[in-house]
Amino acid sequence: MTNGTIKAWYLVHKWTSLICTVFLLMLCLTGLPLIFHEEIDHALGESKVLPAMPGVPNHDLDQMLAAAERLYPGERPLFLSFDDDRPVVNITTGPRAMSTREEMHITPMDLRTAKPVGEIDEGGVMGFILRLHVDMFLSLPGELFLGFMGFLFCVATVSGVVLYAPFMRKLDFGTMRWSKSRRVRWLDMHNMLGIVTLAWVMVVGLTGVINTLSDPLVNVWRSDQLAKLTAPYQGLPPVPVERFGSVQAAVDTAKAAAPGTTPQFIAFPGVRFTSEHHFAVWLRGATPATKQIHTPALIDAQTGKLTAMAHMPWYMLALRLSQPLHFGDYGAMPLKILWALLDIGAIVILGSGLYLWIGRRAGSIEARIREVRSGAALAPVAAE
Repeated sequence: MTNGTIKAWYLVHKWTSLICTVFLLMLCLTGLPLIFHEEIDHALGESKVLPAMPGVPNHDLDQMLAAAERLYPGERPLFLSFDDDRPVVNITTGPRAMSTREEMHITPMDLRTAKPVGEIDEGGVMGFILRLHVDMFLSLPGELFLGFMGFLFCVATVSGVVLYAPFMRKLDFGTMRWSKSRRVRWLDMHNMLGIVTLAWVMVVGLTGVINTLSDPLVNVWRSDQLAKLTAPYQGLPPVPVERFGSVQAAVDTAKAAAPGTTPQFIAFPGVRFTSEHHFAVWLRGATPATKQIHTPALIDAQTGKLTAMAHMPWYMLALRLSQPLHFGDYGAMPLKILWALLDIGAIVILGSGLYLWIGRRAGSIEARIREVRSGAALAPVAAE
């Protein structure tokens, strides 16, 4: 590698790291408790354990919906979703189809009793941490900004790996020079943790970037795939709420069309995940391999007939698969602990990089190149 090439990669690593480090530190610090959000919610009493009721059948979804609507007169249904570990349906209502997050009410209801088991409070401690992590309370602009920071972090990681090769040419892998200065020890730790956590950092960084593109990707899906599936309905007036058919019948129709699947999410006509004329019943497979792959079944909201069922396009599939990968919540507690340890490692990498920059010594770019070539063995100067 020539001196010019090292200089170019060094400048890329320096500036991408400097721009994104503070924001990535915030994301790592807020991401750590989010890995254990279910356990924390349970400890704070925000996830209510329901008593066992052997032999008690579930109410149908129309009864559940009517019970939820009585709690918030004047609001209309928006979404239904189902808990994985409790007989609970989460019913989202709002004053209009495109209600803001602040206007929505999300009510978890026991399927066996048709009674609420509390309201999901997005203003609690974990709700605050989640909003800070997702968009810094700035909605889509905040999401896209953090996505750009995640992209810069990936570039910084790749450039760091490129510089790591000539840096380690005269050192054994994982060398920690304890007898050297404190600055060299920090540099060695920064480099060692960076290369050890490389795969995880890239996975979490890239999936984080994909997650920030959720709204734009859904809009692309609506204007492309959904528009094609619902082409015969183009130009027809939206279906008013009072003419919505049975949501339970819509779910039964979708399940009959895709045996072996279960509904995870139902979107009512007019919201982002469907058209103005359809229930969208998002079905998922029953196996671990297919559980994260959702297939939308579009059910005519008035007639209850199946209009279309299509697999998600690649970009929606990438979005769906990126979410559990990002938080490591698909492999139970052992994987969560591993994700947490790697997250702590990333915090140390970012913190040590910031420390090396703040406490850097004066020196020319040529001195930085010599440092990379010599493994900081000759008159060490901390990398910026």
